[in-house]
Amino acid sequence: MFTFKKFTIQQNRCAMKVGTDGVLLGAWTPLYNNPYTVLDIGSGTGLLALMLTQRSGAEQIDAVEIDEEAFTQCVENFENSPWSDRLYCYCASLEDFTEEFFEEITYDLIVSNPPFYSENYKSGDTQRDTARFTDSLPFEQLIACTEGLLSENGIFAVIIPYKEEEKFIRLSAEYGLCPFKITQIRGNQNAEIKRSLIAFSRKQTDKIPVDELVIETQRHQYTKEYKSLVEDFYLNI
Repeated sequence: MFTFKKFTIQQNRCAMKVGTDGVLLGAWTPLYNNPYTVLDIGSGTGLLALMLTQRSGAEQIDAVEIDEEAFTQCVENFENSPWSDRLYCYCASLEDFTEEFFEEITYDLIVSNPPFYSENYKSGDTQRDTARFTDSLPFEQLIACTEGLLSENGIFAVIIPYKEEEKFIRLSAEYGLCPFKITQIRGNQNAEIKRSLIAFSRKQTDKIPVDELVIETQRHQYTKEYKSLVEDFYLNI
């Protein structure tokens, strides 16, 4: 169990537990367009959907999760939250979900903390491998489905490995999605950049603001910038 300030995450049935990546994305995602509808792709525990419900006035927050165990736990976490009437989770692949709802609904905000390991090694744990490896949700499929579900003024936000940033932006451009905000993440000041937070829209931006966020000054000593970003969620930081 992971307890945040305003909600609790049960995660014993989910392959991917609450982690820094998900919290970063949930706290960082731009809400400039005051979204009414939100979609969390590959919701796992439901963390992102819950964080964005806390942060926004969105009335419809949907999640889609392919793994049945994670789906069941996500539903429980939604039901036990203060916002159960605004949250709904579907058990489906993104492809099936998109086919069912394409042209029926569009989302003002779509977020995803997608699986990103592309190495050949697999653990043998099917549930964990589905959550971790890109072949269960290839980047191009994620982008193509998002483009079909995104409203005209919608925002699409992801967290991915920094080494995939250029490729992901190039693929997104092929579907008419352009980055307008990028934050690159370092564990500490001397560490390499490990993650990229990227927000996309359908509008082309001449100059894309790129900044950096450093998480720690030393082990378990967090920078003021990181604390400022996540202080509405973590109990002890």
